[in-house]
Amino acid sequence: MTGVTVQRDAAELAGELVSLRRVLHRIPEIGLELPETQRVVLDALAGLPLEVSTGRSSSSVTAVLRGGTPGPAVLLRGDMDALPVQEPDRYDFASRHPGVMHACGHDLHTTALIGAARLLCARKDNLPGDVVFMFQPGEEGGEGASHMIDEGVLDAAGRTVEAAYGLHVTSSVLPTGVFASRPGPWMAGCSEFTVRVIGAGGHGSRPYAALDPIPAAAEMVTALHTMTTRRFSAFEPVVITVGTFHAGTRSNVIPDEATFAATVRCFDPEVNKTIGEYATRLCHGIAAAHGLTVEAHYRPECPPTINDHTEHEFAARTIQGLFGDDRFVEPRHPNLGSEDFSEVLQRVPGAFVFLGAATVDDYEHAPTNHSPLASFDERVLPDAAAALATLALGRLAEPR
Repeated sequence: MTGVTVQRDAAELAGELVSLRRVLHRIPEIGLELPETQRVVLDALAGLPLEVSTGRSSSSVTAVLRGGTPGPAVLLRGDMDALPVQEPDRYDFASRHPGVMHACGHDLHTTALIGAARLLCARKDNLPGDVVFMFQPGEEGGEGASHMIDEGVLDAAGRTVEAAYGLHVTSSVLPTGVFASRPGPWMAGCSEFTVRVIGAGGHGSRPYAALDPIPAAAEMVTALHTMTTRRFSAFEPVVITVGTFHAGTRSNVIPDEATFAATVRCFDPEVNKTIGEYATRLCHGIAAAHGLTVEAHYRPECPPTINDHTEHEFAARTIQGLFGDDRFVEPRHPNLGSEDFSEVLQRVPGAFVFLGAATVDDYEHAPTNHSPLASFDERVLPDAAAALATLALGRLAEPR
């Protein structure tokens, strides 16, 4: 009956959760410093029987719920930061911060975690152990998980948590209300590759009298894409996407330099290391062939997200027991997106789960996370809160 009562109580919170989500959606903030968001979270947690602390190096919030009886500790995580995306003026709760938007659904994650805290605090006396709530900034490239780990979030209960769970909504890909996850590698590791090609500028009518960096840089971009299929097995997924390319000021001016940056995704840390070596060598070789010099830097950003097999099976069983077998799917392939909850899962066993929140029936063609047109169905909030709370309740009741 625990799952039934949690689900019922979560449904009763629906109105409050929607209101809170809209407050957060109006005030998106980027990176590690989220003062307005942190204030809203602290206000929402006020009055609950929690031990609350804030981060030293970021606007993180950690809250610990002490159960009525001794037992293990588990962690639930929600990320809080937004993206540098301009939101169109389509809702009365649209972003009030120009050029910043909750385009990835982190406002729903934060709200769901607050909902889970409310549900678990109401069951405090019957809780056989402790729960750590991890409100994390800086997921979108800010290494926020690492900052919180360095400041002791995994040991906030006085001992290391035995398991950790996180949830991420999607504006497409999944039917609304359907959860998804896989055991083992679930999301890719991510690295950044930045390149500066240095030549000698000149007049566009006399390219032979200059050292033009643009053709060499363009050749590097093409060669990097070719490298993924010629150096790596098709059974070892590697994705390289060049997201920025900058050179020149006018059509008749050959610039001194060209720069580009790429994101690199794969599932194996050793493969990632090899990609860095190959990519750097390739760019140096092309630069030398053109008589140019190059600065190439390969920087790993976060490891792959790897679900513990036992914890994945527990999460799947818990969600199916709560909502029905048809509400949980195990995709055939892992996801090439990246997620810094991977830093937590490198240290403690756990599971990371997706939840469909598309606002249209044709979810497969809906605008994706990170799009300025991304839209999330707020009706999933009670289920997200109930899922997180029930994962904590079930895991504490069955320590391993």
